[in-house]
Amino acid sequence: MQRPTIAVLGASGYAGVELTRLLVLHPGVELQVVGSDRWMDETVAAKAGIPSELRYLAPDRALEHAATCSAVLLATPAEISHAWVPQLVDRAIVIDLSGAFRLRDATAYPKHYGFEHHAPELLARARYGLPELRRGELAGARLIANPGCYATAIQLALAPLAKLVTGRWVVDAVSGVTGAGRKATEEMSFAEVAGDVRAYRALRHQHLPEIVQGVGGDLAFVAHLVPIARGILATCHAELAPGVDGARVASAFDAYLREPFIELEASADDVAIKDVVGTNRCALGWSLAGRHLVVTSAIDNLVKGAAGQAVQNLNLALGLPETMGLTLRGFHP
Repeated sequence: MQRPTIAVLGASGYAGVELTRLLVLHPGVELQVVGSDRWMDETVAAKAGIPSELRYLAPDRALEHAATCSAVLLATPAEISHAWVPQLVDRAIVIDLSGAFRLRDATAYPKHYGFEHHAPELLARARYGLPELRRGELAGARLIANPGCYATAIQLALAPLAKLVTGRWVVDAVSGVTGAGRKATEEMSFAEVAGDVRAYRALRHQHLPEIVQGVGGDLAFVAHLVPIARGILATCHAELAPGVDGARVASAFDAYLREPFIELEASADDVAIKDVVGTNRCALGWSLAGRHLVVTSAIDNLVKGAAGQAVQNLNLALGLPETMGLTLRGFHP
């Protein structure tokens, strides 16, 4: 039987390279199109070190060829995805790794993403691709909005506890520098980042409304940049509601025991970025002192936080086994 054909547009960014690697090695699909405005006419093998002689196409040609594929994965900036999805969605399954279709409210886009959203009807059609929480909505979906990296780590930590806590969640999270993308800037250079830790977009990160939309409640979120290549660690604080004890917290997290990509650790102290880098896994652990609950969550921002989760969503949309193509560990950088 012929395998579904796949296109990746924006294939030269960090998430795009990770997507390309996963899909070249995926046994259930055939990667046919890779688009890049930086690497056009070069081979995937030469530029990304992935065993494929596919050549990168210029954006216009890649978009044209992508429309003939079974599915298109967009690793493009939100403004580009916003423009291209309407051209693709009635011709192929579309999985968008940007934020262009994550928020249901079109009026939120100028504040959080810096552009006016002109496709509110597609916001209504889009399915939010966090399988552990929304799996039932993804089988056969035609437009899937892949979650943000911080939003993935934090929602997986908070979702089981929505009815067990009171007051505000306070979340501090750290991310490696690949979370800022591949484009070179002075503030992301080695000399600026090495030996430093800094907060950024405090209380106004674009993933904040996405998280609140997903799990509700009152949330204060501050992101931090740390001098590692990849990985996210989120530390989430809350107060348990009166009468809630550790046994109920443990029971809430037991729902994840059947999840193939979630690992429950013994405590918040046991969650480490190094254990999930290069994988599609999320590690979760919690600790309790009185009513003060701390949950820690770790993912690879380019795999479970981007490309790996997109392939997980692709598998569900195509009716393939959810873990297919996601069991090998490997990455660059």
